[in-house]
Amino acid sequence: MDLQIEDKLFVVTGGTSGFGLAIVETLLQEGAQLIVNARGEKALDHLGDLYGNRVEVVAGDISTDAVISEIFRKIAGRSLEGIVINAGGPPAMSFLDTEITDWDKAYESLLRWKIKITKEALDIFLDQNYGRLVYMESSTVKQPLENLVLSNSMRLAVVGMVKTLSQEVASKGITANVIAPGYHDTPAIDRLVKNKATNLDISEKEAKLLITKEVKVGFLGDARDLASMVAWILSPHSKFITGQTISMDGGVIKGTMG
Repeated sequence: MDLQIEDKLFVVTGGTSGFGLAIVETLLQEGAQLIVNARGEKALDHLGDLYGNRVEVVAGDISTDAVISEIFRKIAGRSLEGIVINAGGPPAMSFLDTEITDWDKAYESLLRWKIKITKEALDIFLDQNYGRLVYMESSTVKQPLENLVLSNSMRLAVVGMVKTLSQEVASKGITANVIAPGYHDTPAIDRLVKNKATNLDISEKEAKLLITKEVKVGFLGDARDLASMVAWILSPHSKFITGQTISMDGGVIKGTMG
């Protein structure tokens, strides 16, 4: 299928590891132009070396206003097709273990910056009557995991924001959707493995096997498969899909709305 995104400009945050890197590689294979953000300058420079002028990079913490402003300075009046809003989550904690400062930090790391970058993107999308907003969250917005109270709570706030926003801009050619991945074989699963190993007093290898057994298809997800879904959502073909939270979880979610 021709996704019709060749030479189109996209932004991908958190683009040098896990889901973000897989999405970057998939979009580049489809001929897109990218602005990629991540904290690590070395990994970003490697992308620039590999893909030349098809990739522009912005190093730094995406939760800061300065880095978001730098991304949009690079766009510099060009048309922007879509943006993948992606970053890591807060530490694994139970509610009883949290302090109020942990909630403040979780708001900063999971919600506030997404509001800021969405508003910046909408300034462009509304002018051009077109745009794709894709938010990388977690299947825990449909089936929460124990000891992830900060992520469970703040990611649900993102879903509420996206659903509401999608209704406001649907007639403007702008779609907004959430991707809700379950257990995938990416670096992000390491914190879940370590947390389970500690709580159950078992090895990390045993903990990873236990997590894998929860997945009904019998294996952890491949980030490249998820990236192909995201690329389609970013394309013009997805024009009739908005306000959705799309799970990719291998059958873990038991609810009928999963």
